[in-house]
Amino acid sequence: MNYVHQRLSLMMFLQFFIWGSWFVTLGAFLSNNLGATGAQTGMAFSTQSWGAIVAPFFIGLIADRYFNAERVLGLLHILGALLMYQLCGAEDFDSFYPFVLMYMIIYMPTLALVNVIAFRQISDTAAEFSKIRVWGTVGWIMAGLAISYGFSWDSQQAVIDGHLRNTFLMSGFASLLLGLFSFTLPKTPPMAVDKAHMSLGKILGADAFKLLADKNFAIFFVTSVLICVPLAFYYQNASPFLIEIGVSNPTGKMTLGQVSEVVFMLLLPLCLSRFGIKMTLLIGMLAWVLRYVLFALGDADGLAFMLVIGIALHGICYDFFFVAGQIYTDSKAGEHYRTSAQGMITLATYGVGMLAGFSVAGYISDMYAGDSIERWQSIWLFPALFAVVVTVIFALGFKDDLADSSQIKAVEV
Repeated sequence: MNYVHQRLSLMMFLQFFIWGSWFVTLGAFLSNNLGATGAQTGMAFSTQSWGAIVAPFFIGLIADRYFNAERVLGLLHILGALLMYQLCGAEDFDSFYPFVLMYMIIYMPTLALVNVIAFRQISDTAAEFSKIRVWGTVGWIMAGLAISYGFSWDSQQAVIDGHLRNTFLMSGFASLLLGLFSFTLPKTPPMAVDKAHMSLGKILGADAFKLLADKNFAIFFVTSVLICVPLAFYYQNASPFLIEIGVSNPTGKMTLGQVSEVVFMLLLPLCLSRFGIKMTLLIGMLAWVLRYVLFALGDADGLAFMLVIGIALHGICYDFFFVAGQIYTDSKAGEHYRTSAQGMITLATYGVGMLAGFSVAGYISDMYAGDSIERWQSIWLFPALFAVVVTVIFALGFKDDLADSSQIKAVEV
């Protein structure tokens, strides 16, 4: 690994260490330390979706046109460090929400910026990018291990005592470090773009909506949005669930999901070539059903292995549907609509889909409010049944129109 690759890898490590430092335990912090309701917790997690909706505007209208990407990245992360400090000191949800909303609006564009910087500094994307991007996953894992095994901030008593506030300080420190480090990264000036032909519709991927005239793609598109509801339940409820039922080192154990993600990312091309796109997507959907059934039936004692398996299924849940979906979208769009199509599917899933998902998750959590294990069984069975319905819709309506594996192109994620 050369010097430039080392710097880019450190950039990726810090980028996802920052996110993993506070986002995983956010639900537990809100419910235990700020007394937030399920609906309020859903609002807080939905800031990710608002950030995802704003990101294409920011990148397409500002960052891509006028400023060096590394300078924008540095400025945003320095601002992020200041907002993390404000989040650490919030005493109630009303004072917390405006800062988390501002933070996610400036953080989500940085996910695209680090990719832009990396892609512009490497010559062989297929061979080099994955080796750099994997350090982002390592960063997320290290954040979780630090919270659970390094500082023990997520034990039941530590959560009650308010130690999860320290996660915002840890994230803020890493954000400041990356902000300063960004100004030392290789210069990445804005690309020359045809401003006369650049429109808001192109930035948001509106050109690709004509792909919805294809019945198969339309079914895939709708089910992609719907499957975000089960995904939102995991992000929003997994941490408070594991902490509440007494699982030891829950945040550290949840990093098993990221390890699984790396493993199944490597297995995805084999699965696509052997089973085709439809079966791969169905495996991803069915994994969501199995995961939530395991969560509903498991406990912190004799059946803890069910929870561990449920966490480890994250790689199949995410890679075999969302990453495979990106590959399918890329193959259907072709050269002309490739960028627009990826923008459209990202906006639909991480924007609209997750926004709806977090709202539903908050509503269901309030419906079964209480402190018993039975209420968690009810909460987890809802996304399990929801995923069953989505899977049936997809299985009956979608036809594998990329049966020839040579039509499936690998895309960088």
